[in-house]
Amino acid sequence: MPVAVSVRERRLTWLSDRVDLAREFPAAALSLPYHFAMAASPVCSGGAIWGGFVLGWPTGGESGLTRCQLDVIDDTCATMGDLLRRASERGRPIIPKPSPRILDPIQAHQPWPYAGLTALACLNCLPEGYCHLDTHERVTLVTAPAAELLAAKASEMVGQRLGAALPWLDDPIYEDHYRTAIVSHRATQFAARRPDGRRLLFQCYPSLPGITLRITPTTTSEAPVEDDDRRPRVIGLHGMLHLAVSLARAMTAQDVVDLVADHVMPVCDAQAMAILTWDSGRMRVVASRGYSRQGLEGFNGRPVVHPVRWARGYDEGRAAFYASWEEFRQTYPDAIRIDNMGAWALLPLVAQGRSIGTCVIAYDRPHQFSDSEQAMLTALGGLIIQAFERAWLYDNKHQFAECLQASLLPHALPRIPGLDVAARYVAATPGMDIGGDFYDLIRLSDSTAAAVIGDVQGHDMTAAALMGQVRTAIRAHATAGADPGEVLAHTNRLLTELATDRFTSCLYVSFDPRRRAVGLASAGHPPPVLGLLGAPAEVIDTSPGLLLGIDPDAEYVTTDLNMPPGAVLVLYTDGLIEQPGRDLGESIAELAARFTPAPGQALNDLAESLIGPITNEQRTDDTALLLLRNTPTPR
Repeated sequence: MPVAVSVRERRLTWLSDRVDLAREFPAAALSLPYHFAMAASPVCSGGAIWGGFVLGWPTGGESGLTRCQLDVIDDTCATMGDLLRRASERGRPIIPKPSPRILDPIQAHQPWPYAGLTALACLNCLPEGYCHLDTHERVTLVTAPAAELLAAKASEMVGQRLGAALPWLDDPIYEDHYRTAIVSHRATQFAARRPDGRRLLFQCYPSLPGITLRITPTTTSEAPVEDDDRRPRVIGLHGMLHLAVSLARAMTAQDVVDLVADHVMPVCDAQAMAILTWDSGRMRVVASRGYSRQGLEGFNGRPVVHPVRWARGYDEGRAAFYASWEEFRQTYPDAIRIDNMGAWALLPLVAQGRSIGTCVIAYDRPHQFSDSEQAMLTALGGLIIQAFERAWLYDNKHQFAECLQASLLPHALPRIPGLDVAARYVAATPGMDIGGDFYDLIRLSDSTAAAVIGDVQGHDMTAAALMGQVRTAIRAHATAGADPGEVLAHTNRLLTELATDRFTSCLYVSFDPRRRAVGLASAGHPPPVLGLLGAPAEVIDTSPGLLLGIDPDAEYVTTDLNMPPGAVLVLYTDGLIEQPGRDLGESIAELAARFTPAPGQALNDLAESLIGPITNEQRTDDTALLLLRNTPTPR
């Protein structure tokens, strides 16, 4: 909001019209889509900021504030600041009241006591009805003809909001006309239908304070509900407010395009929309709606077309509107007509202070952009910039995270005689940061191997970096010949020395397929499940020790296990079993109950059967899964 920027940066903020407001503060422009200028200034005293001061003017071509106006604002803010500071120092700070105080700028002095009654009597003699609303849209006066046209009693209307007194006028579109007249000091009009079907024309004239309504009967052909200049903005206003909230949740460029297209294209009667970015002088379509494949191929890879910077109406960094191909060519003489459209709105995209592309809204025929459309689309451009910058930064961050995740997980598992292996990694939901789940298979000798699975606390780069250190430490100690308990103990001491404030669960398993011998050690990790042929699966008790990184002197017990031929050992992280409100022991028992490997069944199919039943909506954490089967080895 303008006043927030003014207070934060300790400077006066001036916005000459609603286009300026839409360009700099799109969210504010959507909630205040009226013709007015605004100045916001901080209220300071004693080196502290005590508040903000906002003034508004109906626009009339003001390009800036005069020296006299600036002096008045400065003096007023200084006086208010001193008042607030002194009150605070006395221990009696000035607290704002629940509702603002409305001041009447006109101090009327009646020449004689009956002037008001005479004016009302004069209005009652006119055939049309008149009604006055104050700045809160409360009824202050109703003439007799107006009460008759509205089918209401004047005594029951006075003191109420018009929409409360007449529910059939309680509509945001009608309220927008009142506010436009009040804020912008511009006459507006609209037609509305009484409950009995009779249509009335309401003409709203700004007065001080509030507005005067002139009410006359009309027919459908005589009174359009809204004039052409206002229709796109009024219809789009409330949808645009919803769009502003929705865009805050957009995660990708296509999300941005889809949201804007759904809310705006039908209102503007536009036929296509695209977000173009450029790199190394070449254009690329990152998201689109309404363009054919051929049209998109025409854009992708083409050189960026540069504008003639002295062309009429061109202003770098601001929204531009071209009603026809001829207008477009005046600014972009080297452009080639690729999309066969007839008019364009170009909304610039800026990320981290640099231009990275543009949002194109296209019309299939020439189109004259009204002032209201330009203001709305300019405000829309500001929202798109904010949403696209978030999506652009997220995409870059996510790509980096995915590359980091892929580099930390093994690209391929080694082939171990007598051991069949399958692995899976599934992120909790699209859009989550990098996880800390990991797995590995380590060749210890020609006939022995070790498997490890773990989960580092957190979902960020720190978790990923720690995951890499844990994997490296485990590999180093495993290849040095340590048994499972010793591997975890050595790794634990390293993590406590690093003092990362992150804990890690881990399960380490050594295999000797020829001897069918397995050794296991756990650092607070969920127990493995052993699937047997022709018998129920078993949950293996591993006597888990403390999580890694808590106590440097923690000890980890090695549990020995015999693994029959064809048996499958399942190592997993808690994302496979954890569900909100569900007991972890019950979830592990359920996993064992549904794990029934068949003779000769492919491990990849088994892995999919375990991962598959958990939907994305049910996943609360990333999932790593490692399956190992003891197979006969040639003698």
